[in-house]
Amino acid sequence: MDIASDSPLRSVPPSPPSLAPLHVLQVVGNGIVGGMERCVERLVAGLGRTGAFRFTVLCPSEGDFAGRIRAAGAEIGIVAMPEDPPWASIQMVASLIAAERVDLVHAHLPNAHLLSGLAARLAGVPVMTTIHGRQVILPDLEIHRMVGSHLSVVCRQSYYHALGLGVDRERVSLEPNGVDVDEFRPGPRPAQGVRAALGLPGDALLAGFVGRLSPEKAPEVFVRSAALLLQRLPDAHFVLIGEGPMKTQLRETIAGMGLTSRIHLHGGVDDVRPVLRDLDLLVSSSNSEAMPLALMEGMASGLPVVATRVGGVPEIVEHGGTGWLVAPRDYEDLAGRMHQMLTLHELRRRMGEAARARMERHHRLDRALERLADRMRAIARPAGAASTLAVARVPRMAAGPAQAGGRKAR
Repeated sequence: MDIASDSPLRSVPPSPPSLAPLHVLQVVGNGIVGGMERCVERLVAGLGRTGAFRFTVLCPSEGDFAGRIRAAGAEIGIVAMPEDPPWASIQMVASLIAAERVDLVHAHLPNAHLLSGLAARLAGVPVMTTIHGRQVILPDLEIHRMVGSHLSVVCRQSYYHALGLGVDRERVSLEPNGVDVDEFRPGPRPAQGVRAALGLPGDALLAGFVGRLSPEKAPEVFVRSAALLLQRLPDAHFVLIGEGPMKTQLRETIAGMGLTSRIHLHGGVDDVRPVLRDLDLLVSSSNSEAMPLALMEGMASGLPVVATRVGGVPEIVEHGGTGWLVAPRDYEDLAGRMHQMLTLHELRRRMGEAARARMERHHRLDRALERLADRMRAIARPAGAASTLAVARVPRMAAGPAQAGGRKAR
């Protein structure tokens, strides 16, 4: 069952000259550059340039993510976001909402949801949160019930899980992730890419894992499957692209098996596009996913995939059409499907083309942003409505490049 709307593609229209852009406060509970953070970055960049939206982004610390958000054109604020937010953080965010005339607060991760929900309730402004995981967890459910926040989920499993928990249909909506099919597209292998960095021949078979090296992504299952497959394909190579808490453990495991010349830890990269063009096959061994960007970007780049059947992954991967689905932690089936893909060139080519076509047809970023823009407009405070907090106007926070269309007084 496809998740994309059948409606024709429409660009997000600019604000009418007489109206100010919708001011959305994004509250992001983490500061790494991961899948969730990249979704926020693309939202800010994609909708901010239309002039119909203005964004301020709060994050827990300075770093690469904050820098990327500034480059995308948003104003940035730093605020403490522990799981139990202090009054100083709640008061700061509530005052910012009122002073800067925020129309909607949009949270990401439970700690940000709690802080946003309390502050927005004090200021009398609507709040929504995007659930980036495959289920609505208890903290998000408790906050939703306490402050009346709107839950936006990214895959059907999350949507029906929320309904099963008793969330009102009017308070939950499905806005799947999208991928920029112009940015991620098939292309020639880079002359100085992953293969060159690892010293691999150009014709070597190379399967890759792209993602955070953390337990929910199960990179150790990818390593175990690769080790099993090397017994049948001793000349194949495998690479893990990413950073995370399991990196040292994985390095020791690979060394202990004597496979450091075949299973490679490459580390993180700033631009994953040339990495994807260097691979023959993309593998996702996750225990938990909702709608993973890495998988979508690989498929848009023309890669066939082997992925675990979790969360929203079956909504992306057509089993037997764009790749293969296996059960979580079934390293033997994973190895078998990888063997099939790596040894059958025509199958890889056909599935890679089908993967690209599926992303173009059903999962375009522009359509995903359009759906999210419509949802934010529907939830936001009505134009002209005042905050319930009366505070003096304060200078703007550290600003990025000027927003397209500027900001007009209400």
